[in-house]
Amino acid sequence: MIAKSKKVRIENSAEAWESGELGNDLKHARAVDKKIGAQIDEALGLQMISIRLEQDLIESYKLLGAKYDMGYQPLMREALKRFVEGEFKLIASEALEKQRAEKQKSSKKMAKAA
Repeated sequence: MIAKSKKVRIENSAEAWESGELGNDLKHARAVDKKIGAQIDEALGLQMISIRLEQDLIESYKLLGAKYDMGYQPLMREALKRFVEGEFKLIASEALEKQRAEKQKSSKKMAKAA
């Protein structure tokens, strides 16, 4: 006689979804309707793009994504955000340094004139 497998019921809670107890079974996955997908992207401020990257780079992101327990595409988004933030900080720092140098130069000119 073949034993019937007993279904384990997992309580529906935010914690169960966040931990992956619920929602990780591919047999329940299905593609979202394009209209709903577009609404989700708009609500999150996301825009789909197409980009060609070296296969080694993608594989590296996949390895890092596994280490940080996230997909490679969200990891790429995070890396791009960090790069842009760093560049903006660098630009602001350079502008501030230029402003200070100009202020020092004008202060020295005023001191000589006095």
